[in-house]
Amino acid sequence: MASQVRLRLLPSARCLFDDPVQVKVTGLRSRQVVTMKARSMDDKGVEFSSSATYRANGSGEVDLERDPSLSGPYNGVEPMGLLWSMRPGTLHKRFHKTRSLNPHVVKFSVHEVEGEGRTLAEATNERLLIGDGVTRLPIKEGNIRGVLFTPPGRGPFPAVLDLYTLGGGLSEKRASLLASRGFVVLTVALYGHDDMPKNIKVVHLDYFEEAIQLLRKQDKVGSKGVGIISLSKSGDLALSAASYLPDVDATVWINGCSANTAFPLYYKKRQIHPPLMFDLSKMVITESGAGMCKYVTLNPLAEENQATLIPIEKAKGHFLFVASEDDLNWDSKAYVDDMVERLKRHGKENFESVCYSGAGHYLEPPYGPYCPSSLHGMAGMPVMWGGEPRSHAAAEVHLWQKIQEFFRSHLSCEATQPTAKL
Repeated sequence: MASQVRLRLLPSARCLFDDPVQVKVTGLRSRQVVTMKARSMDDKGVEFSSSATYRANGSGEVDLERDPSLSGPYNGVEPMGLLWSMRPGTLHKRFHKTRSLNPHVVKFSVHEVEGEGRTLAEATNERLLIGDGVTRLPIKEGNIRGVLFTPPGRGPFPAVLDLYTLGGGLSEKRASLLASRGFVVLTVALYGHDDMPKNIKVVHLDYFEEAIQLLRKQDKVGSKGVGIISLSKSGDLALSAASYLPDVDATVWINGCSANTAFPLYYKKRQIHPPLMFDLSKMVITESGAGMCKYVTLNPLAEENQATLIPIEKAKGHFLFVASEDDLNWDSKAYVDDMVERLKRHGKENFESVCYSGAGHYLEPPYGPYCPSSLHGMAGMPVMWGGEPRSHAAAEVHLWQKIQEFFRSHLSCEATQPTAKL
């Protein structure tokens, strides 16, 4: 029986990380109930896995684009559910896929429900973080430490600076995927990478100014200014760059703060913002042992914290504000509401915002495992990130397209940009 069963991945078993894949099983008995599984390992050797039950149709076929899950972490039709519902074998682990040259290898399998759950068929999905022809160049120039990704073709291409800074080190995933979609992208580390210090006590805006200048002088860059994409703490760094530095034409702010947080911010050897700090006594510890720190950050609108607010009304470029309504790291939605109100008060129309109900803090490129909790770089303990897995996964799919459309519309080039093909 098992030899007749086939598990197929369409259109190909090899694709980009942010591409959907169709999972189909043929050769089953009519109406046979089977368990579908997916498993993978991240860059830190942590294993992730998922499992859901399906019933074959009268022809003995299961198609995840058509057939509903009967039981498991999700119910109903979820074509990519086995990917986003993967969970680590250990509590409070986030999926680490930060090196672009390492594909996300997922092993799909189909098993009998009866007896010992015999394996009927398997297939491997190689999900690449970097498209064919995209060049990856490590950068160690002046103060800048990072990696530059350039699409294939003559260009010109829009330029994006990727800030993924808190926690130290360097993350290449988002940058390499954006480059695979037709952008020249520089991702930079702020600390904890190469010869940089392991920790920092202050942040210098001059570093990002240097990174922007380096990006703008690249041969294939066609946009006059650059875009910046950020998440969490790097959101306020992106706001500061947009407000104080020239040449920032488009800023994507994802679940950040409207004020400068955690570290004093300096520019040209002068402090321009003190840090908005935290009251850790407001941390709530959940049953799982993870903290809930939504209300730990002090109120940036309080009179004593006004100096931490970033003057985004000075920015000449466009903003895309993205907030998850179930962000448990801090109240991103309230920060968006404040920034929108402030810009309107100054007669500005250079912004758009999108809010996702049911989504948590870590909005990343789509089809990676949803992360309910993991170690917080500053709290030094696991925290809850919020979100309901299915809604969070849907938000990531929608946002990823929105980001690309936003950058293309506000980082105009002389020619249209082809996207990398596999």
